Amino acid sequence: MVEEQETARRRGRGARERILAAATALFEAQGITATGMEQVAARAPVSKRTLYLHFPTKDQLVVAYLRHLVEAGHTMESVLDRQDLPPRQRLLELFTVPDPGAGPIRGCPFIDAAAEFPDPDSAVHAYTRQQKQRFTERVIDQVRQLGAAHPAALGEQLAILADGVASRSMVFNDPACGKHARAAAAALLDAAIA
Repeated sequence: MVEEQETARRRGRGARERILAAATALFEAQGITATGMEQVAARAPVSKRTLYLHFPTKDQLVVAYLRHLVEAGHTMESVLDRQDLPPRQRLLELFTVPDPGAGPIRGCPFIDAAAEFPDPDSAVHAYTRQQKQRFTERVIDQVRQLGAAHPAALGEQLAILADGVASRSMVFNDPACGKHARAAAAALLDAAIA
């Protein structure tokens, strides 16, 4: 009996992981709104019953997907965790847009999700707001380590610039957009940390 329960538990965890992997691939390829729960179930592959057992609503699946991106280090802020770079370099690396290879540049998944769930009271929009605030606080912390006179203002400016480059590079499908933002970020840092 205990062995059967453990097997069922492991199988359920595998299904959850497959669902998140399928959702990630589909959301990144075609967007959140354009992806139906049936598509996720088929790609996982799991039954709709299993899908809804793990994620009773699409909102819950989207929040889990966004959490997964954070935990796996698949967001632009993951560069702030790099211990091989000094704080200034970490901040400037925020403006290096990864080359997507053959696919289009998707930009920031949090901005994308907030745009697709515009109700500020929705669970998805609330989670994206929370993550963007967390990102800004982390940028402020890096700026503070550099000794900036007004770290909160500079951190907010850099966070806005990082969000802007993520959006602009997605719109133009051009990773080179980051170099202009990087130059602006460097100028802001130089002016604030004289």
